[in-house]
Amino acid sequence: MNLEEEFAQHRAELVAHCYRMLGSLHDAEDAVQETYLRAWRGHADFEGRSTVRTWLYRIATNVCLNLLQHSSRRVVPSALGAPGNDPEELHPYALEVTWLEPFPDLLLGADPATVVGDRESLRLAMVAAMQHLPPRQRAVLILREVLTWPAAEVATLLDTTTAAVNSSLQRARAELARLRPIEEDLSVPDEPLRRALLDQFATAMENKDLVALEALFTADARWEMPPIPTWFSGRNDVLRLLDSKLRPGPDRRILVETSANGQPAFALYIRGHDGRYHAHSIKVLTLTKAGIAAVLAFHQPALFPAFGLSIIR
Repeated sequence: MNLEEEFAQHRAELVAHCYRMLGSLHDAEDAVQETYLRAWRGHADFEGRSTVRTWLYRIATNVCLNLLQHSSRRVVPSALGAPGNDPEELHPYALEVTWLEPFPDLLLGADPATVVGDRESLRLAMVAAMQHLPPRQRAVLILREVLTWPAAEVATLLDTTTAAVNSSLQRARAELARLRPIEEDLSVPDEPLRRALLDQFATAMENKDLVALEALFTADARWEMPPIPTWFSGRNDVLRLLDSKLRPGPDRRILVETSANGQPAFALYIRGHDGRYHAHSIKVLTLTKAGIAAVLAFHQPALFPAFGLSIIR
């Protein structure tokens, strides 16, 4: 295998690694491109003291740390303030905010588990929580917990001591335990229930069936819509939002199933005046045995091509 082929072999996992660090698919892809440029330039000095994979991860981690020196952490609406309760008073798009982005599972290939390692580390709630960690602490957590690097190897990469790495890991674990939403600790539904929840959600959304939606959401369900800062918490307020914003009538919208961050997702298309369906949002669902606990709806049509989806259907 030549160097170009070996680089290509590791691309998907490197993009996932950089996404965990940066919270943005676009930034992650740029970081991997920069990683490969640095690797090509420095290949003559690579002495084979580690595997090519480990060498690339070292470069990618440093690229991400450099990028994080000059950028704000990526957030979701619930990190910015209290929920709203009036669907008629949504704040306008906050394009100046650095929003978290979803990660299309199709980028991981046919078997995501062989690439991701710990799939929980890609879940939206986990990536959002990691954004609260200082960059070097974030790197320690990912290298130790996801990639299972020895503490001594992480210390060498970060030019610090093993004791400092272990201390940083303890602080990162404590902060994640504080930030992680409660439903993330609940067991996910088995496949028959999971399939039923997804099918019923898609049908109810397309038909604006609020009775069916009420039966699907948990009592403390959340609905967030970046780049709209306003978000809603609790089944009743979520249903009021949907009642206000979903236009009634047949064939108004269609949902196309996809997946992101190891979670089920739907691409929502809205029928326009031209009779065609236009990309509207990517909705990533958090499912529990009690029902749908959260929907993070990314109102960013530009994300659709990354999911292998057209802008217009």
